[in-house]
Amino acid sequence: MTFDERYFAVGRLDRLSYGQTLIHRLDPRVKVVATLLFLVTVISFPPHEIAGLLPFFLFPVLLLTLGGIPAGFILRKIVFVSPFALMIGIFNPVLDTRTVTVLAGLPISAGWLSFLSILLKFVLTTGAALLLVATTSFPGICHALRRLGFPSLFVSQLLFLYRYLFVLAEEAMRMTRARDMRTFGKRGLGLAVFVRIVGVLFLRTVDRAERIYAAMLSRGFQGDIPTLRRFRISFRDMAFLAAATILLGAFKFYPVTEGIGRLAQGLRP
Repeated sequence: MTFDERYFAVGRLDRLSYGQTLIHRLDPRVKVVATLLFLVTVISFPPHEIAGLLPFFLFPVLLLTLGGIPAGFILRKIVFVSPFALMIGIFNPVLDTRTVTVLAGLPISAGWLSFLSILLKFVLTTGAALLLVATTSFPGICHALRRLGFPSLFVSQLLFLYRYLFVLAEEAMRMTRARDMRTFGKRGLGLAVFVRIVGVLFLRTVDRAERIYAAMLSRGFQGDIPTLRRFRISFRDMAFLAAATILLGAFKFYPVTEGIGRLAQGLRP
């Protein structure tokens, strides 16, 4: 994959947020609160829980379906950052070898359970965060956080960080193209050239940041970023939040997988 393709793949989340589905039309504050409740509920499960986390996949699946978000695109993003979760839990099976259950005649250690639990929590939380951005847009999330009472400095820093990642990527793309035009074959791909490119990119970034900040101050910037969009919570928004809260509460405090297993055994002839 070329640098250009990687750059535009980053912006695809924002392009997906311009949809007109039911999920896209919900108030951003409601979606932020529902996602935060989902994240807190998933993380609150004990480290060796597996079966209790499986019903929570219903939440991102519903968002994918109702929001018209390509499942393959979200899965590729999750797989791309999955090495972080693998590095966190890869040593658990070695450090915790206590046998806690036997499955099909094979002893399962507590380390393997905690490792699988980490992976499930990672997939659920990362997928929910990506779907929030894909159905709301990152600026919409920042404005929703501001309306929910988060400090303006924190929200402004988040918004600047996200916006100028694209500026930095565009500058790096121009420098990469310039290097490719001045080299042939594998020349210019060494570590020394890479270090010089990173240094020049850093200097250009600092210079642009100073110019942008001076321009913002000359236009009356005082630490907060206003928006022309006005949020209004409707009955549909409250119904969505209430349904999400009830669903998460049921998955948290009721053993759904155990109930499904008992029902399947009762229907078995």
